[in-house]
Amino acid sequence: MKFSVFQLSRRGGRENNEDRMGYSYTRESALFVLADGMGGHPKGEVAAQIAIQMVSAMFQHRARPALKNVPEFLSAALLTAHHQILRYGNDKGMLDTPRTTLVVAVVQAGCAYWIHCGDSRLYLVRGGELLMRTRDHSYQELRGSSVPGLERVNRNVLFSCLGSPTKPLFDLAGPLLLEQGDRLLLCSDGLWSQLSDAAIARELGRQAVSHAVPDLVQDALRKAGNTSDNVTVVAMEWETPNVFQDSSEGVSTDSINDEVFASTIQAGPLEGFVDDLDDEAIERSIAEINEAIRRTAARKP
Repeated sequence: MKFSVFQLSRRGGRENNEDRMGYSYTRESALFVLADGMGGHPKGEVAAQIAIQMVSAMFQHRARPALKNVPEFLSAALLTAHHQILRYGNDKGMLDTPRTTLVVAVVQAGCAYWIHCGDSRLYLVRGGELLMRTRDHSYQELRGSSVPGLERVNRNVLFSCLGSPTKPLFDLAGPLLLEQGDRLLLCSDGLWSQLSDAAIARELGRQAVSHAVPDLVQDALRKAGNTSDNVTVVAMEWETPNVFQDSSEGVSTDSINDEVFASTIQAGPLEGFVDDLDDEAIERSIAEINEAIRRTAARKP
């Protein structure tokens, strides 16, 4: 498995950077994750950190070296992260829980899968053209719909996120077979709110991700000015076998052992909250989520 990857986060005009991102990989599977802690609620950066650490911990535990069922993993990881955020708020006696968006992609066996909740996005660019992007869980994306009362709602408000008392809504997609040179980009709304989909696709397809990502982030910061939101991006360029060109950003997993796990996702200031989740606790959380998913599926007609 071969790919190039680059990630970057800038605080912009905000007092704190509540975005978190990173990637992890084994010999046969790669994980890319980004979370944007939500303002208006306490400790958004903690919610984002819990989310990416939980997803990464589950990936490390399950990708040995490949995930057995990628869609099931993505659903379980997102819901487990949600429950861990709720647990954090409960343990701290918080009246309002931290909240975050989340977008996660897994690349395995030459295919991409992804899941998202909120308005952090995934873009897939092929040949410099936008092949697809995720649809935000916001009232803005429902414009033109027949939802009663929508005209009285702030359309930038999200109707789904992690950490809310209600169960999060999420969208799951894939598998999509990747082609040589395909680019996957995960970003917070600090990027896409300032740049059009066409501009993002054009810049991402024009040059290597190590150059495109800094240029895109700088363009978004420049356009937003002093009021810029946090801008965070992680992007990957897929390389098919025998085409990979060695570079400082290139990752080749062909020479690593099955048990090797690499990650850019580091522990944050969570006072050991996620670190105390051992393998047994992770397995228990996964089992609980999988059982809930099975019960929900059984109730469908």
